[in-house]
Amino acid sequence: MTEDAHPLAPALAAAEQAGWAVVRLDLDGVRTKARLMDACAAAFALPEWFGRNWDALADCLTDLSWLPGAGGRLVAVTGWDGLALARPGDWEVLQEVLEEAAAYWRETEEGPALEVVVAAARA
Repeated sequence: MTEDAHPLAPALAAAEQAGWAVVRLDLDGVRTKARLMDACAAAFALPEWFGRNWDALADCLTDLSWLPGAGGRLVAVTGWDGLALARPGDWEVLQEVLEEAAAYWRETEEGPALEVVVAAARA
C-alpha cells in the first residue's frame, strides 16, 4: 500500500509534523496470537526481553524507556479485520491493551502521550 493510499495518512502526517513518532501496526494476514505478538514486536521495535504475551506487551507499552524520545507516539492499526474474524478474543484483548496504555500515558506526566487510531474495516 502506498503512503498516499494509507487509510490513516492524514493522521500520520499530522503526527509526524508535530514531532511525534508513528508506529504502524499492520495486521494484514495476522490470524494467530503468535503472529500478532510478532507483528507487535516488529512494529514497536520491542526489546529482546519482550515475552510475547499480553502482560509483557502491556508492560512494554507503559514503560517506553527503550524507545527513542519523541513529542508523543501515535499507533496506527490497520488490516485488523481478518484477525477480528479469526481470533475475536485476541483482537478484543489487543484493543484493551492499547486503550489501557493510551489511558496510562494520558494520566501520567512522566512522558509523552501515546494515542491509538484504528483504520475502518475494509469493505
